[in-house]
Amino acid sequence: MAWFTRQKPSLNSGRVSEDEKTVRTEGLWQKCDGCGQIIWRKTVEENINVCPKCDYHFRISAADRLQLLFDEGVYQEHDADMRSSDPLKFVDSKPYVRRLADMEEAMKMPDAVICGTGTLDGRKVQICALELKFIGGSMGAVVGEKITRAIERAMEERTPLILISASGGARMQEGAISLMQMAKLSAALMQLDEAGLPYISVLTDPTTGGVTASFAMLGDLNIAEPGALIGFAGPRVIEQTIRQKLPDGFQKSEFLLDHGFLDAVVKRGEMKSYIAGALTFFLD
Repeated sequence: MAWFTRQKPSLNSGRVSEDEKTVRTEGLWQKCDGCGQIIWRKTVEENINVCPKCDYHFRISAADRLQLLFDEGVYQEHDADMRSSDPLKFVDSKPYVRRLADMEEAMKMPDAVICGTGTLDGRKVQICALELKFIGGSMGAVVGEKITRAIERAMEERTPLILISASGGARMQEGAISLMQMAKLSAALMQLDEAGLPYISVLTDPTTGGVTASFAMLGDLNIAEPGALIGFAGPRVIEQTIRQKLPDGFQKSEFLLDHGFLDAVVKRGEMKSYIAGALTFFLD
């Protein structure tokens, strides 16, 4: 074919459309809330969901936390089928029973806590972790009962207890029954203390409301991840109430450590070894 009869290639030849770009790259990158950098998602996941540039700790699931702390990620889960009875027949934008069913379908768990028994650095322990994505990790009757049973197992088996908090507080859909869990858990933890068994509380972002006002701050050792929001009422509520500007970093874990409300702030990658050392101190 003569040169003058050839068709010129399209200016878009070999180019990828914007739709194709979106499909190919969607979900592969994420923006760090700490430094604002765009980071390859796989890099973050390989770094146990901590930003490799600024050390910002992204939120992770309750199941992931148990995987990080238990040896080989192996543990026996307890009370996995326990569900709320919807004691108040509560209805807001939807019936509470429907909200629970939707959450269970989405999260593949019946309520906001996972409790398990396994070993941490070779030592048998009980660990409970709250799941923030299940109605804000809120504490209702099921959360209170499952953690209470974990405390009772710790006393029966003479094992340490570790609770990992990530919660907005008491669950409003269960009203006073939810608030009762604060006293119930505090009383159970007093029995654990009288039995001479250590309780380590790990506070993660966020830990607020009735959870902070009860079991989260009652540990023999209270430790937190870097940058975690910890408090009873949130900073915006406090500012609106007292009509004053709060200090920079107010209610962040480093602020609480400086003011004597925490014993330590520990990076996620060092958490298991730190807890293992603390248990050696308490028990050996």
